[in-house]
Amino acid sequence: MTIGAACFFALLGGCTLAPTYERPAAPVPTTYEAVPPRGDAQLALAAPLSAQADWAEVFTDPQLQGLIRKALAQNRDLRLASLRVQEARALYGIEGANLLPGVQAGGAFSRQRYSGSAGLPEGTSSMPGGYVANDVRAIVGVSAFELDFFGRVRSLRDAALQEYLASEEAQRAAQVSLVAEVATAYIGLIAANEQSAYALKVLAAREAGMKVIRLRAERGLIDGLDLNTETTQVEVARAAFAERERQRSEIVHVLQVLTGDVATRPYTQTSLDSAFVVPVAAGLPSSLLMRRPDIRLAEARLRGANANIGAARAAFFPSIKLTTEIGTASSRFSDLFGAGTGVWSFLPQITVPIFEGGRNIQGLNLANVRKEMAVVSYERAIQTAFTEVNDALAAQQLLARQLEAQKRVSDGERERLHLAQRRYANGVASYLELLDAQRSEFQAAQQLIDVKQRVLINHVALYRALGGGWTPQTEAS
Repeated sequence: MTIGAACFFALLGGCTLAPTYERPAAPVPTTYEAVPPRGDAQLALAAPLSAQADWAEVFTDPQLQGLIRKALAQNRDLRLASLRVQEARALYGIEGANLLPGVQAGGAFSRQRYSGSAGLPEGTSSMPGGYVANDVRAIVGVSAFELDFFGRVRSLRDAALQEYLASEEAQRAAQVSLVAEVATAYIGLIAANEQSAYALKVLAAREAGMKVIRLRAERGLIDGLDLNTETTQVEVARAAFAERERQRSEIVHVLQVLTGDVATRPYTQTSLDSAFVVPVAAGLPSSLLMRRPDIRLAEARLRGANANIGAARAAFFPSIKLTTEIGTASSRFSDLFGAGTGVWSFLPQITVPIFEGGRNIQGLNLANVRKEMAVVSYERAIQTAFTEVNDALAAQQLLARQLEAQKRVSDGERERLHLAQRRYANGVASYLELLDAQRSEFQAAQQLIDVKQRVLINHVALYRALGGGWTPQTEAS
């Protein structure tokens, strides 16, 4: 009966003193600055995605998808984030268990000597100067169960729940970040391959040109200065090729760490001109940011701080704890479950705070300050996310114009080089004119590869800024 009463009183403690949660208004505009040229705010991707769109529908290259799957399965940082989720889930389970009484069963045996010989209790044996008594017990009961009339335990449970939800969002954020990092490194590997291949092509051309210049110098058609300069340019090209190879090796090592597989060397045959990243159209509403894991994490912690205020308020009210036991007791084990051996105890305890030296007041102040800090962190997360998306959308248009301009520059420098080579072969132009054309063409070609790389990396940045892909169904939900 006493255990049932404890459960009944526990159910009464359904209220909390936590303030009603209200989501703070987002401190950002309702739309982004960057809009499509046609000026609408269409909620769509440049290519339609399914309702279950994820990274595999944003990054369509099979080799990249394989690297991402391997990273999601083996990356150590992501594993650690997953273990943190399990840790928070266990802590939430512990706090939730405090809402229910813990029932313990146990047995005890004691043998104690008493002084004197008068009035020997049954089951005792006489000894010189006293007697010895036995006590055998079998007990089932509840120990120090707090009746949560003012919601302190429930508020702590709610705070633990929000911390658990925050850890889940942290894991999602880590996953989105990992996918973006793998995609960025993969794009860097493609760019490094193209830069290395072009540097090797330039080196071969310089070596072939040096043979021609050496032959002309031997015939006395040119002086030794041109030959010396061309020899130096060959070494410059060789150094540039070695630098590109070093950069490619570093990117490979980065991918090995990200995928958790340092024994396998990643490779790719994809070019930067391949459309293997689905671009996101501009004109997205800023409310789309509310699905970002870091913003949802900040809001979960804000809800947890709100729940902690309830626990701090409950500290001003009486605390009621209940200890109850029921069982049997006897001096002999053979009589333990016999008639008349039943025992029980009912020990309610109430603690009323009278003087705490301001501890409860300062605890409430601390909870309120931490909530304000959580609000600021939540608003900052929204502003940061808005800025990242706004920057990525603006860069998408500007990089497209820069790419077209750089293509024209590269084509022009390539044509200039061809003309300079013919003029030099015909003796019309000097070697310095040819050398300048070679340097400009190589620089323009490398810059074109860099711009192509930035265009693709910007798509990845937008994927990350939007919280990992997007579909109209997501916004509707």
